[in-house]
Amino acid sequence: MRWTVECKTVVLGGVIIALAGCASVQKDAGFGDVRRLAADRTGQTVRWNHGSSQDDEVRSAVRVLLAKELTADEAVQIALLNNRSLQATYEELGIAQADLVQAGLLTNPIFSISARWTDGGPGGTNLELGITQQFVDLFALPLRKKIAAARFEQTKLRVAGEVVSVAADVREAFYRLQGAEQMLELRRSVLDAAAAGVDASQRLRDAGNITDLNLATEQATLEQARIDLSQAEADVLEDREHLTSLLGLWGNDVGFKIGRHLPDLPATDVPSEGLEAIALRQRLDLLSMQAQTESLAQSLGLAKKFALLPDVQIGVDSEREPDGSWMTGPNLSVPIPIFDAGQAATGKARAELRQSQHAYYAKAVTVRSQVRAAVNRLSMARRRAIQYRDVLLPLRQRIVDQTQLQYNGMLTGVFQLLQAKRDQIETGTQYLSTLRDYWIARVDLERAVGGNFPGAMPVMQPATRPSDEVAQPAEHKHH
Repeated sequence: MRWTVECKTVVLGGVIIALAGCASVQKDAGFGDVRRLAADRTGQTVRWNHGSSQDDEVRSAVRVLLAKELTADEAVQIALLNNRSLQATYEELGIAQADLVQAGLLTNPIFSISARWTDGGPGGTNLELGITQQFVDLFALPLRKKIAAARFEQTKLRVAGEVVSVAADVREAFYRLQGAEQMLELRRSVLDAAAAGVDASQRLRDAGNITDLNLATEQATLEQARIDLSQAEADVLEDREHLTSLLGLWGNDVGFKIGRHLPDLPATDVPSEGLEAIALRQRLDLLSMQAQTESLAQSLGLAKKFALLPDVQIGVDSEREPDGSWMTGPNLSVPIPIFDAGQAATGKARAELRQSQHAYYAKAVTVRSQVRAAVNRLSMARRRAIQYRDVLLPLRQRIVDQTQLQYNGMLTGVFQLLQAKRDQIETGTQYLSTLRDYWIARVDLERAVGGNFPGAMPVMQPATRPSDEVAQPAEHKHH
């Protein structure tokens, strides 16, 4: 009879193993989907670092990129390959897939044994053996797997969204650094111009042609130029460190170089028609919220079906009587729903589902607003930049040229010429700031749309640089 008990136990264990199936956590854990989603929205490649030989090839590729002057696209590519925060985010895929595998497994059966001895009687030992298994697991398993699968999809979308977000952060940091470096170059030219003004003023003061007030005014302008240069140097250092952090660089790699000048305005800009609809289809945070809603809907279904019987157990018991005989049979444990009828679990699941649905619609409204606001910022920045480039800068140059002619003809003084040049340089700094704002607004639009948008123009370096034209000190010609 002992053999019969063991045989039944083995058979039950075999059934449980067959129901559980073979499950394991894959190494890449859905990273292929993340790679595809990121490539569709950024045009760049991502890689999950597993410490393999291929990772050495990636590091070599990064060093090749760092050896030359970087473009914005190349900076984004380095960050997507080298940013350790992203690598940490990829591990969420492994965690979510492990949860998915766990959801497909039955809970382990519980084996129990108990022994009792007669008190003073002639008999032997009373021995009980039992093995039980959660009964609900057998039927809840498919729903649990659906819930975990929806959460896994949500994780993939969230991770891919983080990739897109980092790409946008890198582009913004890149344009900020480009603008800061170009501004620093201009501030150095401003300092040179101010120094030339002080030198000319000192010679005129020594000759008795101007007053101490005129000389002090030019000296104050020079000292202000030094302060502005110091601030520009600080801006470059801060913006460079921010970009360096996003690229995941340290040691000798922090000496990377980027293109020295901001790109000029593209000939045409992004068409605004249909961008809201594109954002609703493309924004990964919205898609992630959809997956979350699907997961909560599955959870509500699970709560409704099994809230009353969460701990039903079935099993086999075998008992040896003191006389040595065995008694074997099935057992069933069912909780009595007197105090907890599952209403709290069902109500919570239903509220969480409604909350997720409302949050999704609220996010969709916000996304539409973000797209419109980004389009407006881009349009206004472009309009200001064109006004500076095509109208105000040429006017400032014309004023400088005409003032130079009057100065050469002894019809105006040196200070009027210096002021005209300072006004031209100040207009140049304002144009640089506006051009930087335009490219940052373009990144904001990409962020609002959720990645690349139709009609995006390739970024080209300008053939001419307005800052070069306004930065040179005026020649002081006097008859």
